[in-house]
Amino acid sequence: QVHLVESGGGLVQPGGSLRLSCAASGVTFGSYDMSWVRQAPGKQRELVASISGGGFTNYAGSVKGRFTISRDNVKNMVYLQMNSLKPEDTATYYCNAVKLPIPPYWGQGTQVTVSS
Repeated sequence: QVHLVESGGGLVQPGGSLRLSCAASGVTFGSYDMSWVRQAPGKQRELVASISGGGFTNYAGSVKGRFTISRDNVKNMVYLQMNSLKPEDTATYYCNAVKLPIPPYWGQGTQVTVSS
């Protein structure tokens, strides 16, 4: 049974920082590409950042330079360091594990609210 559990969300003021964590179990973690995906109310799901098993990263243009994705293949963890947060970053953030052609696994999400 595969489980992805996100944590670290919360309420933060504009300009602040948060670090999201995703704990994975039930998978050969290092062979999966991991991503953070967010969805705001009334908006489409957006890929925020991804990292391959080998550590190659990719970012949405809206977060490049502010967010950093990383992973620890020993602890089976993936992180999203979010700096200089903006109100438009407000969303539910989901952890996602992909190893084609297997359908992706998803966590339950963690809410991030950026507001003064």
